[in-house]
Amino acid sequence: MLKETESASSLEQPLTVLLVDDQALVGVAIRRMLATEEDIIFHYCSEPTQAIQMATEVAPTVILQDLVMPEINGLLLVRFFRANAATRDVPIIVLSAKEDPAVKAEAFALDVNDYLIKLPDKIELIARIRYHSKAYINFIKQARLHAQVEAQVEMLSEKSRQLTEALTQLQNTQARLIQSEKMASLGQLVAGVVHAINNPVNFIYGNLTYLDEYTQALLDLLVVYQQEYPQPSLRIQEQAEEIDLNFLIEDLPRMLSSMKVGADRICQIVSSLRNFSRLDESAMKPVNIHEGIESTLLILQHRLKAKTEHSGIQILKEYGNLPPVECYAGQLNQVFLNILSNAIDALNDYDKERSPDEIRNHPSRIVIQTSIVSTQGSAVSEHTTDNQKNNQQDAHGTTVPLVADKVAIRIIDNGPGIGSEVKSRIFNSFFTTKNVERETGLGLAISYQIVVEKHGGSLQCFSEPGKGTEFAIQIPIQQPAHQSTLLE
Repeated sequence: MLKETESASSLEQPLTVLLVDDQALVGVAIRRMLATEEDIIFHYCSEPTQAIQMATEVAPTVILQDLVMPEINGLLLVRFFRANAATRDVPIIVLSAKEDPAVKAEAFALDVNDYLIKLPDKIELIARIRYHSKAYINFIKQARLHAQVEAQVEMLSEKSRQLTEALTQLQNTQARLIQSEKMASLGQLVAGVVHAINNPVNFIYGNLTYLDEYTQALLDLLVVYQQEYPQPSLRIQEQAEEIDLNFLIEDLPRMLSSMKVGADRICQIVSSLRNFSRLDESAMKPVNIHEGIESTLLILQHRLKAKTEHSGIQILKEYGNLPPVECYAGQLNQVFLNILSNAIDALNDYDKERSPDEIRNHPSRIVIQTSIVSTQGSAVSEHTTDNQKNNQQDAHGTTVPLVADKVAIRIIDNGPGIGSEVKSRIFNSFFTTKNVERETGLGLAISYQIVVEKHGGSLQCFSEPGKGTEFAIQIPIQQPAHQSTLLE
């Protein structure tokens, strides 16, 4: 076997030719034809039985192969090349001493790329080598880009699956907590899951940009390929038809855009859940009550907007100037969520019974008021005098100093209200006026437990049919263990 290699130029990827022919004179002749081409590397194999091994070693971009050889039939060798993974897609140019249509047809049926009568013209040979080599190089680049995109999509799909499983686990765990009357710990659970899914979400979001770039590069390469080779081979045409190439080119960018929108939404939800759960404030510590209310409203924002099945709900905020309140922030946020969710449900059901004119004249509304409350239970407003804020007379007319040691949060809706029978049972476990398949009747019961037992406060419901409903929460600004500091 004779092997000759011409030095490659400084091109990024040289063209590599492997000639398989038992006649050494043919090898010498073709080597001389290619000697002037600096970007073409020439390899010669005189023993067909070693052609597959040599092709695997030199990785040709095109194979020139004699059709008639003593040791092996040329068409059989073509079959071997096409059956080998390393040479399956390498272009093959068959060289033959005669032009036989039947042999030609058989060769092309075996996926031969070209057919030349030897010895071919130098200019024609070089042109065909360049054409097939560059097409093969472009094919390899496209295949690599496609593999990278598929790998990225597979990783993103896996991360999405993990995210879905994590969210499913959250829902299942949440249901178990409701059944066991442990909704107070839901904030910590949500925060833990948010922390667990934050990394895969960031992985998905971070890689979508690269996936978009890789996909666009792949599509751009495909466009250039179509422009440079407007008449592809029959095999390429059939493959493009099979995969519906035009639809794929049109739909893939839209699919990536949808994935970006979804990833953005997931990141927003994760951020809202993290703020709502307040894992870093799960212990009792001074917090801003208004921040908790705002986080809860953000979680419920989608239920407040107008939709086809119901009108929107107005939120009116009348916030007082509150100091930091010592509480379990995550648990208190859960109370806000339960009460606001009930108010939204009541207003949506009420709007279904009202006409469009009634809704337009009296739109659904939730008012949230906060204020400081004295020990004697009087709310301190901006219109209260300094003397009134600091003093109050008892039953004997003696002036008693007042201490503003509580905060009040009132959540008021203008819905249909509730009767006395329902109001008397509203904080009972498992009591609900809604569909029992959707509601467990534990939301307000757990809210009552959080406010009264966990914070030493009070939770009351005031309502009459036709006059809306109010939930009034009062909790100490500081817990009893630290009251001495406040009194000083």
